[in-house]
Order: sequence, then C-alpha cells, then structure tokens
Amino acid sequence: MAVETFGIGKEFLKGLLEKVDRGEAQLPEFQRGWVWPERNIAALIASISLGYPVGTVLTLVEGGDVRFKTRPVEGARPAPGTRPERLILDGQQRLTSLYQSMYRKAPVDTRDARGKDVRGWYYIDMKRVLLDDGDREDVVVFVPESRVRVDFRGRATLDLSTPEHEYAARMFPCTAIFDWSDWMLGFAEHSPDNLKLWSRFQQAVVKQFEQYQVPVIELGKSTPRQAVCQVFEKVNTGGVTLTVFELLTATFAADEFDLRKDWEEQRSTWSGDGYRILDEVANTDFLQAVTLLATHEAHKAAVEGGRDPAMAPRVGCRRVDMLNLTLAEYRKWSPAVTEGLMATAQFLHAQRIFHTRFLPYGSQLIPLAAMFALLGKNAGTVGAREKITRWYWSGVFGELYGGSTETRLARDVPEVVAWVTGSHEEPRTVQEAQFQSSRLWSLRTRGSAAYKGLYALLLQAGPRDWCTGSDMSHENYFDNAVDIHHVFPSAWCDKQGLAPARYNSIVNKTPLTARTNRIIGGRAPSSYLVSLERKAETTPEGIDRNVGSHLVSASDLRSDDFAAAMVARERALLTLVGKAMGKEPQISAE
Repeated sequence: MAVETFGIGKEFLKGLLEKVDRGEAQLPEFQRGWVWPERNIAALIASISLGYPVGTVLTLVEGGDVRFKTRPVEGARPAPGTRPERLILDGQQRLTSLYQSMYRKAPVDTRDARGKDVRGWYYIDMKRVLLDDGDREDVVVFVPESRVRVDFRGRATLDLSTPEHEYAARMFPCTAIFDWSDWMLGFAEHSPDNLKLWSRFQQAVVKQFEQYQVPVIELGKSTPRQAVCQVFEKVNTGGVTLTVFELLTATFAADEFDLRKDWEEQRSTWSGDGYRILDEVANTDFLQAVTLLATHEAHKAAVEGGRDPAMAPRVGCRRVDMLNLTLAEYRKWSPAVTEGLMATAQFLHAQRIFHTRFLPYGSQLIPLAAMFALLGKNAGTVGAREKITRWYWSGVFGELYGGSTETRLARDVPEVVAWVTGSHEEPRTVQEAQFQSSRLWSLRTRGSAAYKGLYALLLQAGPRDWCTGSDMSHENYFDNAVDIHHVFPSAWCDKQGLAPARYNSIVNKTPLTARTNRIIGGRAPSSYLVSLERKAETTPEGIDRNVGSHLVSASDLRSDDFAAAMVARERALLTLVGKAMGKEPQISAE
C-alpha cells in the first residue's frame, strides 16, 4: 500500500465522540456487535484519566471505490439519511465503550465478571481519585441502571439515584465529563467545601479527558479493497476474523444486495440427501468458483480481442481475485456455479463417492464446479467424462490437491476445459501426476486422499458383501454401517508375527458391512470363511465369488497365505489406479 494512501495524526477524544454521535464516524456492516466487559471499560476510563495511551484508531475515508454498507456505533442515533465521512476499521470496542460511558446520556450495556449481561452507569470517586493511593481503576465505579447498589439482603449500600445523592457521595457521573457545568453548579451549591474539591478534581481528572488526544490512522479514498481487508485483519487480532465472504457481503450490501441471503438460497438448492457430498462446501469455496468463472471470462475476452495470452488478465481465485469480484460478476456466475456443483455431485456419485468422509479432496469440488459450469452440455459426452475423470483421479493419486491449491485451481480449469473441447495437450495435472507402487503400503488411514480414492475405486469394481451378497456401493450410499476393514484380521496377523505396517495397509483392507466384520472377528480367513458360508446359507463357491469381487484371492484366504494374497491384491489395486489415471503406476524398487 502506497504511503500517500494513509495519514497519521491526533484528534481530541471529545471531537471523535461527537462525530460518532452525529453519525459522521460509523462502522462497516462487517463489524460485529459490541459488548465489552464492565471492568475493561473501567480500565479504559482509568487509563485516560491518567493520560495513558489506549491505542490507535484506524479509519477509512468514505467515498472511494471501496463501498460498504454502514451502521452507527451502538447507541448513536444520527439523523436519518446521515452518510458517514469515515468508517472505523479498528477501535470499535474502545470508541463504543467511551461513547456509551461518557457521551451518551443512557445506561451502558456490558457484562459482569461472570459474563452476565448488565446495564448501568460509570462514576469516578472524587475523593479517592485525588488521594492517588491505589489502583486508579478501583476509583471507577459501576452501578446498576437504577443507580442503587444493594447487598445480598437487598439493602442499599450506594445510592446515586438523584443528583443530591451523587453530590453527597462525591461520585462524579462519567456522562458529565464533557458537559459538566450544570453538575458542577449543583455540586458547589450542595456544600461550601465542594467548590474547592471540584477545583482540584477538574485540574487533576476532568482536564485529562478534555485534553486527551487519540492517535488516528486514516486510510484514504484510494485504498484498494484487498488492502482494507488485510489491514483490518492485522489490527483486529483480538476481534472477529474478517473473511472474504464477510467483506464482500459488506461491499455488496452498499448496492442493497444481501450476499449472505443469496448464499443460503444457493446452498438450499443442494440440501437434499442426493447431494450430501456437498455438505461441507463453504461460502468462500462458492466465491472461489464464481471468481474462477469471472476471471476466465475476462481472460478469454482479452485473448479473443488480440491480446497476448501472457499479458491478458489471469485466471485466478486467490484472495485478491475474490476481493476484486464485482456484484455484476457474482450475479452472472453464481447460478452457473450452483449448477456446476450439482453436476459435480452427480459426477462424484458415478465415481462411487457419496459422503464427505470418503471425499479425497474437498478442494477439488471448486474446479469441478467451474469446469462443469463452463462446459455445460459439452461435459455430457463419453469422451468429455473420460477426460474429466482422468484429471480427477490424477489429482487424487498424484496427491496434488493438498495444502495451498489456488495456483493449481486457476491452471486446471482452463486447461481441462480446453482439453475437453478440442485441445490435444493434456492438462499439466494429468501430465505431472505419478503414483509409486510403494505408496500402497503406506496408505493406512482415511486421512490420506489416495486412501479414500482407492476405497472409491474398489466400490467401482462392483464388490459384493461377503455375507449378504449385496452391492457394496448401494450399502455405502445408504450408509448401512459400511467401512473399510481388514481382510486378514489384525489380531490374527499379530499372532503370526506380521508387521503392523504391512497388515494395516489398504492392500489388506476392503469395504465390508459391520455385520460381516463381526462374523470375521479376529480369526484366520480359513475359519471365518466357513462361518460366512453358514451365516449366508450359501456354498463355498458363492462366498468365493463375493470375496473375488473385492479383488481378493479366495484360494489364498482359504490357505491363510498372507504373502501370496497381498502380492495378488497389490497387483490388482495398481491396475485400478493405472486405469483411473490413464497411465501405469511407477513400480518402486523393493
């Protein structure tokens, strides 16, 4: 951010609070509601009474390219139609606390030490503050809205319900700090000794507030949207994290468009059971897909207009790209993204991926949605599906969609779309993806994308439950307690002295129902296969067919030959991976 886009200065506290009251200083809509604890406010008042610094306020000048829907500071009632001159980006809690406790003539909404909501008033103990013999915060007193403190028996321990009671207790109301003349006259008339006390109090305390200046950093009108977002997050470490979605919600609201409501409506489109795979799609994911489409269109238009592709606006979905998204672009492309996501769910169902817990990479949903949106009917041919499928599994088994993926997303969408629509050049993800055969043996938990991918490929192979003979894809879709279980049970493997790293691999696992897994137990395969025959009321050949549908050698199981079974299974799984990726896995040296 260039130096000329911001300025640093000091402003009198009273002047800042006056601007808050008139609505000249307001909050952007993305700033959440304010509630600061009662003792925090007392500490803030105490610090200013001593002339201590209480931090910098960060503001943004209104009227530039960055437009937000705004709202007054809590408690302020500016005239209808008042447009702010500046927005408070940082310092909301401090300015709101000071405005409510010292400027607004109304009780302060806050919370006590137990987190309970309370309303009340702040006072400064005049005699104790002048003694200066303790913690200044202790002389800032909070009383209930009634201005009467009571003990556990309901008896008043401090009554400040009338000005006369305030005078007698020598408790100065903080709401009079910037407008003290009437209170001072009543205080002086109440007792001859009070005028001398007031004189000392005014010099020692009141003047601190009147002369107090707050450092203010002001961002100019030319500050770009992404800079506003970044600056806010850097200074707002103790507050609410500002997401791209929240910032765009605030900017779109300036044009009377409710982004949050629109997102909820879009999401409700895929809320049925058939779209459970989309349950964890977040609003920022949706915006990323919209941004991919908007930037793809801009890039394409520039190239078609004669610009060098390398010099054309790039396709992207990074934070800065999303922050530059316009409302017109969002309106144009959001319905297409919704359709693309629904097409993505259908595509994943065809790959036998039905639930988010079995989804290899959630991040691949974004480019898939963008691809289907751009391709439209062109994605429906056999050839198109084969190419999209190859790209998908290359990303999974090449394990290319973990970590930061913005660059790959922006690269894959145009490359896959071009490939599907006629380009002979394979996308770089397809070219770069490699799967080492040794990787099979390190795939032991569902935390790996490749592990989940193999689970889906096994379901594609048409496995049948070993006991019921039912299609495992159907069992999995209807969530009938299906999971991936050991072929050679771990208890049996331990007794044979086999290495856990070997028998816990996906090579020794397959999708089975919970009922079948209970029948298997911890016994040798030769034993549990006999039990399965009896429970299923079928022949050994029937059980062997079911076992074979999982790409497991039934003969090796009946002879309890772990080594032979694993060699055959490894070969079969590598064949599945190779077919999905469209290239042979690399055979690792043992």
